[in-house]
Amino acid sequence: MKTLKDVPVGGTCKVIRLNGEGPVKRRIMDMGITKGTEIMVRKVAPLGDPMELNVRGYELSVRKADAELIEVE
Repeated sequence: MKTLKDVPVGGTCKVIRLNGEGPVKRRIMDMGITKGTEIMVRKVAPLGDPMELNVRGYELSVRKADAELIEVE
């Protein structure tokens, strides 16, 4: 299982599934990350947290813990 956390800087991926439950899953979906969404990893902070992403034409920062809940291909 590959998660968003495993995608290298400059890499793109497609969301397969969101793991997690309740408010956490809802928050991720509210950010525009849903099944089938294309995501490009723009950069990762020096200590690895957070990650800066390009999602649906806008920039978004997510924590590593949240990135681990997003299954990609």
